[in-house]
Amino acid sequence: MKLKLFIFVAVHMLALLCVQAQTAQTLDAKITAIINRPEFRHALFGIEIYSLSDNKVLYSINADKLFVPGSVTKVVTEGVTMQLLGADYRFRTPIYRTGPISTDGVLSGDLVLVASGDPNLSGRVRSADMLAFENEDHAYGHILEAKLVPGDPLQVIRDLARQVAAKGVRRIEGQVLVDVTLFPEGTREGGSGVVISPVSVNDNVIDVIMTPAKSPGGPTSLLSSPVTKYATFKNEVKTGSADSAARIEFVPTRNPDGTFSVRVRGTVPAGKTARPFPFVVPQPSTFAEVVLKESLHMVGIEIADNSSSDKPDWKTLATSYKAENLLAQHTSPPLREDVKVTLKVSQNLHAAMKPYLLGALLAKEHDTALEAGFKQERSFLERMKLDVSAAAQSDGAGGSAYFTPDFMVKFLAFMATQKDFRYFHDALPILGRDGTLADTQRDSPAAGKLH
Repeated sequence: MKLKLFIFVAVHMLALLCVQAQTAQTLDAKITAIINRPEFRHALFGIEIYSLSDNKVLYSINADKLFVPGSVTKVVTEGVTMQLLGADYRFRTPIYRTGPISTDGVLSGDLVLVASGDPNLSGRVRSADMLAFENEDHAYGHILEAKLVPGDPLQVIRDLARQVAAKGVRRIEGQVLVDVTLFPEGTREGGSGVVISPVSVNDNVIDVIMTPAKSPGGPTSLLSSPVTKYATFKNEVKTGSADSAARIEFVPTRNPDGTFSVRVRGTVPAGKTARPFPFVVPQPSTFAEVVLKESLHMVGIEIADNSSSDKPDWKTLATSYKAENLLAQHTSPPLREDVKVTLKVSQNLHAAMKPYLLGALLAKEHDTALEAGFKQERSFLERMKLDVSAAAQSDGAGGSAYFTPDFMVKFLAFMATQKDFRYFHDALPILGRDGTLADTQRDSPAAGKLH
């Protein structure tokens, strides 16, 4: 923890100096004074400070050496994705029928939701053009006192169900399916452990909201959001002392129908407010299928008990994905809004999905989408005359990446010349104001000025 603190102290002190320094000489002197402090005697600094207005480097040290960027990787991932797909790109998630609908509303066939890679089939959607976020994202509830975005986490799924009902469907004789063949489902994102999939309902977690008693030993209460039979929770959590740390453990048991019974163990400190903890959904496609069925039931649509353990023939089903068979569709806000969410809160799942999306949507490679996506990124960086030997990346969120400070500066300088740069710039967290930097140095002269 101290190392993390020192890194943040150093970075923010450097940012403050950039705001205050009048000349390159004073900047050099003040940075040298910082990096020579005793607490940094074992540290290795890699720094490059570049003036866009003067188009020159003001200061550098070890700028050509590879460093581990962590979540700074997301800056490259999101910037490249926005350039390749376009800031105005919108995901379209359709639902198709595979058979006819009778005059009395009986669908003689299957109902298929085709996952488009939209990261926000969730309560984040505020309007056709806007996504919401909380500074402490719920995906990190296991390590942070996170907050939930207000509203229904299943609002998109429920709207799709209402659209199906509006088309006159009253009963489905076939199955309700979720097609995730856009790219492979199943890899866990390294930072939060969330499963990467072309379908992302509530960021592929169920939020388990724990409320402790006012005093140690008292009973706790548990609520899940969303409430769904996909996962039912048994509360075994105790109230600990007021100064104790929250420790929550999920012990899931898989049921024969693919749902889960989950024992929740651990302690939460007395007297605290309710806090969400993320239960990572083991198979997002099944989760989406269950909540879609439940939403269809809520709007009065019956579903025949035709579930099967056989793997669907997706190629055959895809022949029904035609305009005349379209029953419902969700169109996302523009991609720039997801870039904002991803960068503001450092949303690992959203960033991890982006290389897969580039491979699937641009290269039309589905089984090998991740590899194809990074080829798309590399090719783009090369076309922009950036030195790809100064960058190495094997995931979108930053679990495995290496960049030089000079590469990062040149990438940012390139982004600053693009027509949609304002969206990218405004998507970055702002010191002391929002996102992952909301509570950092709120009273600093650099607050509100450092993105």
